[in-house]
Amino acid sequence: MVRIAEIEAGSIADQLHLEIGSRIVRINGEPVRDGLDFSFLSADLEIELEAVTPGGERKVWQILRPEGESLGIIPAPDPVRECANRCVFCFIDGNPEGARSSLFLRDDDFRLSFTYGSYVTLTNLGPKGLARLVEQRISPLYVSVHATQAEVRQRLLANPRAGLILEQLRFLTTHGLEIHAQAVICPGWNDGAHLDRTMEDLFALGENVRSLSVVPVGLTRYNVNRPVRPLTPEECRQTLQQVERMRLRAMRERGFGWVYAADELFLQAGEALPQKSYYEPWDLTENGVGAVVRFLEAFEKGLPAVPRLGGRRLRLVTGHSMEPFLSALAPRLAAATGARVEVTAVANDYFGELVTVAGLLAGRDILRAVREPKEGDLFLLPKEALNADGLFIDSVPLEEVRQKLAPGQVAVGYEITEALRRP
Repeated sequence: MVRIAEIEAGSIADQLHLEIGSRIVRINGEPVRDGLDFSFLSADLEIELEAVTPGGERKVWQILRPEGESLGIIPAPDPVRECANRCVFCFIDGNPEGARSSLFLRDDDFRLSFTYGSYVTLTNLGPKGLARLVEQRISPLYVSVHATQAEVRQRLLANPRAGLILEQLRFLTTHGLEIHAQAVICPGWNDGAHLDRTMEDLFALGENVRSLSVVPVGLTRYNVNRPVRPLTPEECRQTLQQVERMRLRAMRERGFGWVYAADELFLQAGEALPQKSYYEPWDLTENGVGAVVRFLEAFEKGLPAVPRLGGRRLRLVTGHSMEPFLSALAPRLAAATGARVEVTAVANDYFGELVTVAGLLAGRDILRAVREPKEGDLFLLPKEALNADGLFIDSVPLEEVRQKLAPGQVAVGYEITEALRRP
């Protein structure tokens, strides 16, 4: 059931005197299991809504909803469906002790996959759960496959249900659902011949498996070699070659690449990133596929509109992965703004030297790396390093960083020119 968290003033629910805290149990005779059910069932124009008030009274409302008008009911967030796996490369195990509690949430919720594009494993869904996905057309889904060979995936996820993945995907795709898959590559576990088989098996499922992202395993000092180690540069190059062979086949047979290597594979291999056309037609940047190319493209588009900064010092703060790219852009940015541009690559002491991306920079590490702020300094911080509450990964608030970098100014943005336009 769904609990009513808020009611919009003047809405249908407000006019009918529904109460905050009431539990919606049925709509048009169908049970309401969660917020997703509520969204689907309340889309009808004629609605019979059954709810239990905070006082325990069961009431039924007959509603004729005008097209385009919402009921005005804001449901409380659903409890997150947690992960039943013990993946050998789980990011939870890479957190330091004392990290904020939200970083230890093992979510594996198909509702989040549908609404936010997060990846799920499907191991906590039985036949009824899969049937619900089909019934409600929960598509596209983002699925962490990692390996299609049953015993390999079971070993990776430490879950006997993990070996059902091909059967599950076949059921979903034959019923019309679309899948974006990913494989996190762990050397000695699911690379080499196992990766070839995974690509072949997923490609054979047909065009409803829309893409496969191949991503190198990400480890911190807290879970490296326990039991997974990072890929070597040579292993990254080998993986890129495997992906490219399948990508060329997909281009011939389907007209687009289908399988895509994440940016980190190219960076760790010491290889140049591909052109933008490599990544089309899908937007997979949230999975680290094409994010750098998109960043560089946004810089090119935004550079003509950056403000003049009159000789100020512009200090670009980033992780070690992006430092070479920002350093290459710095002369042009200096010419466009009239500023002295400096790039500061921050060492990640919070997670360890294996973590080099800007999105996982800790507030304290930034403060440690950026010294001697002066009047007229403008610091550009990566917005992806902050959560919705304005906290860095180590729970340091952005406002604290601003205060400690005074008398300089601080701007944040996903891209340099965007941040400069609204410091």
